[in-house]
Amino acid sequence: MENAAADGIAACLDEGNDPYNLIVTDLVALIGHVQASLRLIEAAIAREALLAEQDAPANIFVLDDVTPRYVAASTALKTCDTGLGMALGRLRDSEAPARLLN
Repeated sequence: MENAAADGIAACLDEGNDPYNLIVTDLVALIGHVQASLRLIEAAIAREALLAEQDAPANIFVLDDVTPRYVAASTALKTCDTGLGMALGRLRDSEAPARLLN
């Protein structure tokens, strides 16, 4: 699998594509995937909370939090999203002056 991905990247580089644009495009796509996963987690939390509310009789209050299994994943993804955003920002900031000189 890694070799196939590496071959694909090498083929893209051989075709004369700008490595900078390939990296930026890949980071943007990765950020999109991370944010989509965060939205899925938020939807799952909301769905479970609604189901827990519907299952509970009217005179019983459920104090148990339905989110613990998603908290670690959500926290990791938020950290990842922040880091990827910073990496993308640095790439764009560092490339801007170099592109002006060309």
